[in-house]
Amino acid sequence: MMFYDYSLATERITERVTELHREADNARVASRLVAARRWSRLASWAQRQARKASHDLG
Repeated sequence: MMFYDYSLATERITERVTELHREADNARVASRLVAARRWSRLASWAQRQARKASHDLG
């Protein structure tokens, strides 16, 4: 009976660790998406500023 309890506990721990890894992966992906959007907005702003400056010059 004790071996069964140990085996069940080990299985549950393994499932929990897998779940935590999946959550961490999801958090990393979400963070990268947020950063990518931020850089995209910054690049768009810089492009607009460059266009304005170019238009003002000439």
